[in-house]
Amino acid sequence: MKKINVPQITSIENALRIYYRHPEIGNKQIIELFGNISHTTIAKIKKYVRDEMYQQEKISFGTNTVNTEIAYQVFGLDISDLEKRLMKLQELGLTS
Repeated sequence: MKKINVPQITSIENALRIYYRHPEIGNKQIIELFGNISHTTIAKIKKYVRDEMYQQEKISFGTNTVNTEIAYQVFGLDISDLEKRLMKLQELGLTS
């Protein structure tokens, strides 16, 4: 699987909320995940995810959305690691 350079996520909590709430993500969720990025960047990101979806023989429910699990794989976001980090932040009282 090809990993791509993506912007930094806006927050761990936000990344986990999007992951668990949305089986597929579109432009709105990608902007929430990475902040204010251009529509050109979003299109490039989604193309990489669609390519990986094709490789894994996954289809999308919508024409403008991509599979969230595969998107996070392509983005290099490890859910287990994010959950561990969030628990540590909560333990230290550093969450909002």
